[in-house]
Amino acid sequence: MESSIHTIACNNLLILFAVVTMTGIICSKLSEIVKIPDVVLFLIAGIFIGPSVLKFVDISQYQVENQLILTFGSAFILYMGGKEISLKVLKNVKITVLLLSSVGVLISAFLMQKIIGWSFGVSSMIALLAGSIIASTDPATLVPIFNQIKIDRKVSQTVISESAFNDATGAILTSAVLSIILSGQFSLQENLYELVLMIIIGLVVGLLTGVILLALVNDSPRGIFKDYTPIISIISVIIAYELSTVLGGSGYMSCFIVGIVTGNKQNFKLWLSQKSYDADCHVVETLGTICRMCIFIILGSQVDLQIVGKYFIPSVFCVFCFMFFVRPICVLACTLIDRKAKWRKNEILFMMWVRETGVIPAALCGIVTSMNIPGSDAISSVVFMTILITLILQGVSTKFVARKLGLLLEDKAEQVL
Repeated sequence: MESSIHTIACNNLLILFAVVTMTGIICSKLSEIVKIPDVVLFLIAGIFIGPSVLKFVDISQYQVENQLILTFGSAFILYMGGKEISLKVLKNVKITVLLLSSVGVLISAFLMQKIIGWSFGVSSMIALLAGSIIASTDPATLVPIFNQIKIDRKVSQTVISESAFNDATGAILTSAVLSIILSGQFSLQENLYELVLMIIIGLVVGLLTGVILLALVNDSPRGIFKDYTPIISIISVIIAYELSTVLGGSGYMSCFIVGIVTGNKQNFKLWLSQKSYDADCHVVETLGTICRMCIFIILGSQVDLQIVGKYFIPSVFCVFCFMFFVRPICVLACTLIDRKAKWRKNEILFMMWVRETGVIPAALCGIVTSMNIPGSDAISSVVFMTILITLILQGVSTKFVARKLGLLLEDKAEQVL
């Protein structure tokens, strides 16, 4: 009897996965036609197939699987974000990126704490938790956009690097605030020490894991596992996350650092054969796409339309304050200090506009929502609206804004001709 119950549960889970991925494929194809970021359609589709409308998908029955998808999915996407970073380009804008992904995240989180607290009437810690979740941007959304829209490399690499770094910072800050809420204790010295420790352990574990496992697939006699490069890539994310977490570090930071090591392997005197490189690219991109589909569709399926309707006005107000007040302050505070980068006015204006919120905030929101902490309704509402509005307004208008600011490379090429 018990065995048959487990079999039914497994079958239902497989059917649910098939429904989610097939929905994701249809949305991806549709996004190519209507020219809207696919994650927007994933979210909307998740709402329709979830309990609020069609009731095809209800992940609430599978809390362990839900946490697994959100945790591994966000960790793997951070790994992919790290792979997109060029250390060579990053060298010239490192101060701006460092400031945007650290000071910028803190400015965003604490300014949004005030705005969310006032708009929703929630406690300061719940407001800070919501602000921390939406403080980071989204490499998984920005990378495909910049692959389609060719703009100045300095600007695109800065925005992508910021998004990858601040995803890790946002995840760490969210974890720190969440632990304070759950424990009910706050000590500035102790929590600052834990935060620094999480970052340092995350960096060290990520660096060692990345170098050691990459050496095992290196195109040399010591690369004994080079025929299994794609599998090693997936395992590296799991090992980095779990080992860092066990040691008290940030698993998200470790996965991100592994990605940087992998994406800049030549800096570590390590290379892959063309066969291994091609296989790794295909597998990683495919798995990354599945992770994005699952995270956003599952997040959409957990959206309660009644709660969204209840908090619609304060949520929209918070998002517009975020876009037109908080983000410009962050960019100005972080770019004006960096004299070496020699930022121009049009480049700063572009960075003020492009800051889509996406996968990591979605995953963190899903984790927080599943814990049913007080105020989670307000958090899920503001996070959902932030993702939806920033992706639609900023994602769709990126090329238009880049052209108006004279940052499109194709326009510059036409002028030369």
